[in-house]
Amino acid sequence: MLRHLRANPWLRAGLVAIAVGFAGYGLASEWPQVQDALHRLAWYDVLGAQCAALAGLGCMMLAWRTLLAGLGSPLTRPTATRVMFIGQLGKYLPGALWALAAQVELARDYDVPRRRSVTATLVSMAITLAVGLIMAAVTLPLTSANAARHYWWVLACTPLILVGLYPPVTRLGLDLVLRIARRPPLEKPVSLPGMARALAWTTTGWLLYGLHSWLLVSDVARDSTRVLLMSMGAYALAWAAGFLIVVFPGGIGPRELALIAALAPVMPRAAALVIALVSRVVMTIGDLAWAGLGFAIGRRAVPTGQGHTAHPGRRPSAAPDPVPGSPNATGQPPLAR
Repeated sequence: MLRHLRANPWLRAGLVAIAVGFAGYGLASEWPQVQDALHRLAWYDVLGAQCAALAGLGCMMLAWRTLLAGLGSPLTRPTATRVMFIGQLGKYLPGALWALAAQVELARDYDVPRRRSVTATLVSMAITLAVGLIMAAVTLPLTSANAARHYWWVLACTPLILVGLYPPVTRLGLDLVLRIARRPPLEKPVSLPGMARALAWTTTGWLLYGLHSWLLVSDVARDSTRVLLMSMGAYALAWAAGFLIVVFPGGIGPRELALIAALAPVMPRAAALVIALVSRVVMTIGDLAWAGLGFAIGRRAVPTGQGHTAHPGRRPSAAPDPVPGSPNATGQPPLAR
């Protein structure tokens, strides 16, 4: 299937169109509730939440780009924006692997070996999940103990994920997965400095996600330190629940239920539902806005980190992943177009 995705641009365009359709349908189907919620929220807080969400998504992209560069395939910011955010539209499709598959195949257009893009994406997901779980674990027991008890199974994943992010453990696990997939091992491991930089970008992104949540919650609940901490932890828990329950595209459903449960101490269920719906719309608009920027970038030549030029209308010839011991298995990134 991945070979067909790479070889057939029409099939890839069709899948992207379907993903955009699913995202648009999610907005349209919730529009009556969205209108009611917007009347209850200050427009400037909604706008601020939207800006915070956009900035947070940008930080997550920079974390992924940092990991990919550390593995030997640096991409410029415009190229990384195009690859990541167009690929991320796949999360709105039913199934758990569409976003990963789309990012991997889009990265191949810039001569990024599959195992590097898969590694960067999986490690980036793990870091995002780990930082979100830590934020929820620190804040929710103090502000929403009932939600922490109800979703203990989400928080229980935190120690395991943290151990997996230690670079030697990460490499051991990735090499095992590549061996099972009959692929050559990584030329370069995920380094500790690279992991630290990715963690820094991801933490900044989560703080911005928390800000987006607080701006919405503070219009309904009284503004206080407790509400600030609860907003950050509630959204982190909700995102983690939606991420781990992979059968729901984009976490639609589980994320909203978890957010409602976490906000129960400071607002009635109906008000929490309004916050959950508006938060979903804000994040979806953020995904679509970044993806739109990626499509706009694709209409012109995109310079890569190697100083060459990529022409989106023409797929460059991509050599297969180098075999250990061959002249190309040196750990140096292939020339990107």
